[in-house]
Amino acid sequence: MLKTVCAVVMDDFAVFEFGVICEVFGIDRTDDGVPLFDFRVCGERPGEPVRTNEVGAQLIPGHSLDELLDADLVAVPAVRIREVYPPAVLEALRAAQAHGATLLSVCSGAYVLGAAGLLDGRPCTTHWKHADDFAARFPEAKLDPDVLFVDDGNLITSAGTAAGIDACLHLVRREYNSAVATAIARRMVVPPQRDGGQRQFVAAPVPEHTADSLEPLLAWMLEHLDAEHTVASLAEQAHVSERTFARRFVAETGTTPHRWLSNQRVLHARALLEQTDLGIEQIAQAAGFGTAPLLRHHFRHVVGVTPADYRRAFAHHRPVRSGR
Repeated sequence: MLKTVCAVVMDDFAVFEFGVICEVFGIDRTDDGVPLFDFRVCGERPGEPVRTNEVGAQLIPGHSLDELLDADLVAVPAVRIREVYPPAVLEALRAAQAHGATLLSVCSGAYVLGAAGLLDGRPCTTHWKHADDFAARFPEAKLDPDVLFVDDGNLITSAGTAAGIDACLHLVRREYNSAVATAIARRMVVPPQRDGGQRQFVAAPVPEHTADSLEPLLAWMLEHLDAEHTVASLAEQAHVSERTFARRFVAETGTTPHRWLSNQRVLHARALLEQTDLGIEQIAQAAGFGTAPLLRHHFRHVVGVTPADYRRAFAHHRPVRSGR
């Protein structure tokens, strides 16, 4: 079980992500049946201020990095992404893991673990926005950009910002039980466990294409998502043979006509779920899926949650109730 928890701070650390770690492990909630953690904030130079990322504040860690050797859990909050991280921090993290500590990162904190060489060959995640950069910088890490967190035993990495809450509560649930995790979640006024992954939060624009020969057709397809399309009908619309059309489409968009169209229909359905009160069947028709079951199938495959769950989380438009 987790008894000693150390949060590691360095210059330009993120306040919210650090606060998540403090909320779960640093507050005395014994009145709610939550075990008391020996929580320590550690820095390279204890007693000296560490600056936060962009908010113009400072924090003074009370403990040194030597404390990590006694920790059951070492948590690394998000920090400004940079080329080089403090060598003393990286060495302390390596030593902590070698001494049996579980390591946890929130958001870009995964970069620190990667720089320490602790993610090589390990499944992990980080904020979806940094996925390409992270994968290029740490090619040996097995990055999964679609999930809220990854539990790989003594290594837990979480996605952006609030996903750190999911990872911390999961760790409490794993090490203790659901009742303890639920008690903490209730006090934080957050769900004990969220469905889906990062995909539901990713901004998904129209895929880029490298030439303009199909641009008029792509625009036309977006305007007629509710119509039935086949390779033959699209090739006729583009005034080329089916073989030429299929080859050119993949070359310019990087995907097949069927997959491109399915993704655009899901994007349109997302917008309708966010901005309208249309029923699922109506949205399925408007987006070109035809039936609600087909919409649910494609939507969950692309976004990671059901249309109904997505609407509950992201709807901007609220129904206006009439009558008394």
